[in-house]
Amino acid sequence: MKSITINGSKREVVGKKATAALRNAGMVPCVVYGGDEPIHFQSPELSFNKLVYTPDVHTVVIELDGVKINAILQDIQFHPVTDRILHIDFYQIFDDKEVMMEIPVRVSGSSRGVKNGGVLRIVTRKLRIKAIPKNLPDFIDADITEMKIGAKMYVTAVKEDTFSILHTDNTVICQVRTSRTAVDDEETEGEEGEEGAEGAEATEAAPAE
Repeated sequence: MKSITINGSKREVVGKKATAALRNAGMVPCVVYGGDEPIHFQSPELSFNKLVYTPDVHTVVIELDGVKINAILQDIQFHPVTDRILHIDFYQIFDDKEVMMEIPVRVSGSSRGVKNGGVLRIVTRKLRIKAIPKNLPDFIDADITEMKIGAKMYVTAVKEDTFSILHTDNTVICQVRTSRTAVDDEETEGEEGEEGAEGAEATEAAPAE
């Protein structure tokens, strides 16, 4: 998984007044959990643009006074009116310990059912998984190439040995629904076969010139 580096400095003073002063100065108060004790730090609001305002997911390297901390974004608070970032919680990760994270699902391939007039409906856009940091994928690929009209894709279709999916096996990722203009795959094949047979019979019955 791709990583983003956030540069910051430790906060020596915490509290409402100190936090308000930070925000007025364009800084975001943050906390890293998961280690021996919580680490309070601050960083410019602009530092989080590539982490927050994107559909992609990333791990984070937090640099504080020369010390690097590997983490993932755990929670974020926005101002209810201005949507400015008010506070961010991170969770520290370690190379040998599994971590839970929501990973986006990306649909790939050209569905046979969609070609025949069906409509693709994406039900689950993110999947919660568990893995050690090096095995966290940037996204989970859902190949719909073989899906016909009426077919559903379950999470079992995207399972990998490198991570565990924390959803029940009957969780639907996507489905191809029928529509008024849809043509049934099986009927289309059958009609083509019958026409071919009729053509062959006509050829056999016709006298040679």
